[in-house]
Amino acid sequence: MLLFITGFYACNPFITEGVRKRDLKCDVQLTTDHGVIIFRLYDNTPLHRNNFLKLVNQSFYDSLIFHRVINNFLIQTGDPESKRATSEAILGNGELPYTIPKEINSVNFHKRGAVNAARMGDLENPEQESSSTQFTFIQRNPLSDSLIDVGERRINYYRAYNSVVRNPANKNLVNKLRQLLSVSETKNDSLSVLEAQLTQLVKVEQAQMIPYKISEEHRKVYKALGGTPHLDQNYTVFGEVVKGMDVIDRIAAVETRKNDDRPVKDVRILNVKLIKRKKYE
Repeated sequence: MLLFITGFYACNPFITEGVRKRDLKCDVQLTTDHGVIIFRLYDNTPLHRNNFLKLVNQSFYDSLIFHRVINNFLIQTGDPESKRATSEAILGNGELPYTIPKEINSVNFHKRGAVNAARMGDLENPEQESSSTQFTFIQRNPLSDSLIDVGERRINYYRAYNSVVRNPANKNLVNKLRQLLSVSETKNDSLSVLEAQLTQLVKVEQAQMIPYKISEEHRKVYKALGGTPHLDQNYTVFGEVVKGMDVIDRIAAVETRKNDDRPVKDVRILNVKLIKRKKYE
């Protein structure tokens, strides 16, 4: 028996903390009180893949709720504070005390069923690092060419915005904005002036940069399947749903609170586990 166990682990070694070699060939089965969702993690985002596999192996996501639900857009989970949250709690800020470097590329995109990593905005997080735990399922329906064009324009605005906030020449302006936003819950004259200055810099940057174009291949998918193109090149997509979009649609359709998009009645994850990968129709 000892020899068998030793041989098993020799063939299935740890490749990083909490992740074994065979885990890389598994799909993720997420069981909710509305049904089962199965999704596949991408190998071209290894940092996000390995982090997620580790958390699944630790049963991190068991008993969490979907704290942000917007029909025809996305559903979001992963806040550890949601496990025992009261019905009145405002959720969305909880995570483990680390971030994941972005793994944004030209291949992965926000088609319907994409799994993307949540994160803080560019002003606070100019390197676009991902939350350690929070993620979303993209749920939006098919789009027209005109809506895809709108998404493309938003991508380029966000790219210019990110370039401006990362530019050392704008450090003082960015720091002042961060400081004002951290202490003021409502917009004031000082904040408006600084935001106007930042917007002007973004317009200048946008006029100078080479614009990003959504590929024809991605456009075809957005028109046939759906998705949220305006998030491309700004958030890391690290997987996709292979079964259970009907479950995601049911969750997206639940009644939510107007102030924070939290479902009126909790939608809970019962358990998450790794399963053998196979083809799905």
